[in-house]
Amino acid sequence: MRSSVVSNEVQVIAVFRSDAHTLPMKITAVSRRPTSPAVSLALVSLLIVSAQPLSAADPSAETSAAFEQYIRSKEALDASTLSNPSQFLIMDGGLDAERKQAYGRLQRGEILIEPYPGHQRAAQPVPGGLIHDWVGLVFVPSVSLRQTLATLQNYARDSDYYRPQVMKSALLSASSDDFHIFLRLAQSHGITVVFDTEYDVRYTHLDATHVYSRSYSTRIVEVKNPGRPSEHEVPPADDRGFLWRLYSYWRFYEADGGVYVQCNAVSLTRNVPTGLGWMVGPFIEKIPRDSLSFTLDATRKALAGKFGGGPRVGSIEEPNP
Repeated sequence: MRSSVVSNEVQVIAVFRSDAHTLPMKITAVSRRPTSPAVSLALVSLLIVSAQPLSAADPSAETSAAFEQYIRSKEALDASTLSNPSQFLIMDGGLDAERKQAYGRLQRGEILIEPYPGHQRAAQPVPGGLIHDWVGLVFVPSVSLRQTLATLQNYARDSDYYRPQVMKSALLSASSDDFHIFLRLAQSHGITVVFDTEYDVRYTHLDATHVYSRSYSTRIVEVKNPGRPSEHEVPPADDRGFLWRLYSYWRFYEADGGVYVQCNAVSLTRNVPTGLGWMVGPFIEKIPRDSLSFTLDATRKALAGKFGGGPRVGSIEEPNP
C-alpha cells in the first residue's frame, strides 16, 4: 500500500438479526480518490480494528436482563394485535388511506421496511449493548398459506434459499409446529465472519388465513477457519459482540390472491466501539435494515421459484378487511 493512498475499499462486516431467516449483511464504503495522510491513517486504523478481535465477551448479566425485559414488554404489546385479525399486519393500525396505500405498494412488488413503530431510533441503547428492532413486509402473489408454510418450514433448504449468507442449514428436531434448527451464517470479503446458530421456532395457527411464528436464538457462537482442519469455535472471552441474540416474529396472512409476509427481527449486539462511532455507527444501524430486506426478497424468490408467484406490476386490489 502506498504511504499516501489507502486501498480502494474499506469494509465493515457484521452479522445481525433474524431468527431462522434473518441473515448477515456486509456494508462496503468505497473510495476511489486519493486521501490525505490523516484520513488514510484513520481508515487504516479502522481496517486494523475490524480485522482484529473487538473483544466484547458474552453480554453481561445487566445487558441480558435489559434485552429480556425489552422482549417481555414487546411481546405483551404485540399480543393484542394477534387476537384481532383486522390489526394483524403492522400497517393495519394506521389511517384507512395509509393502510390502502401500503397494501397497494406491497401488491406492486415493493418491500416495506421501517423501525418498529414507536421507536425514534433504529438502535435502542441498553447497558453494554444495542437492541435493533426492525419490521418489514412483502407480498407474494399466486401462492397459498399452506405452500408458504411448507416452504419456510423446510429448514434444511435454507442454505439454498438464502445463499450465500447461509452456508449450512439443518432441521435438528421437529414436533408438530415446533422446530429446532441450525444455521451457519457467513459473510466474506476481505475478512470473514461466520456464526453457528441454533433457534427454537414455534408456529401458531389463528385461523384459516392467519398464522404467526416466533423464533428465539438458543445458541450463537463465532467460528474461526470454517471448513478447515483447524476450524474451531471462538471462546466466549474472545467474542466480538457482533451478534448476541437474534429473535424474530413472523406473520402470514393469505388474502388478495397471495400471502402477505411480515417479519419483525430483533437482535442484540455490542455497542459502538469507543472512538469509532463516526465511522462504525452509521453502518451498525444500516446493516439490520439491509439484512431484513434481503431476507424478505429471498423468501419471495424462493416461493416464486417453486410456485410461479411474482410481483403483479400495475395490479392493485382492495385488501380484505
